Amino acid sequence: MLYRPSFGLSPWREMERLRREMNRLLSGHVSGAAVAPGFPAMNVWTNEDGAVVTAELPGADPKDIDISVNNDTLTVTGCRQPQELPEGNTYHRRERGCGRFSRSFQLPFQVEAGKVSAAFERGVLQITLPRAEADKPRKIAVKTA
Repeated sequence: MLYRPSFGLSPWREMERLRREMNRLLSGHVSGAAVAPGFPAMNVWTNEDGAVVTAELPGADPKDIDISVNNDTLTVTGCRQPQELPEGNTYHRRERGCGRFSRSFQLPFQVEAGKVSAAFERGVLQITLPRAEADKPRKIAVKTA
């Protein structure tokens, strides 16, 4: 005997909807936006002069952050220390991670490594990466005969 609900929905249709929802959740997408691939969350934007990278590092000490550039690859490594609790206190909930982290990614151009600068303010690291002169686009004038 087949199950036929009185409200007109097929159980197979409901199972298919559930399967689609599970696939959506497990594929790494939430509300149509991709989940960040790691810690720290980083944004990168570029223009003709170079790139700017920002990284969210709340609770990190700037002394514990290392930045390196090798050709066109930027690497940010560091450590976020655990928060010390006063004696007698215990965590009720602990969601903020601590420990070592490392993020590397390739930039779309070569960087002038000697001119890279970084600033840390209110938990946000901002790295300015000037584009190498040899890699900058050049405007070429057209001569007429």
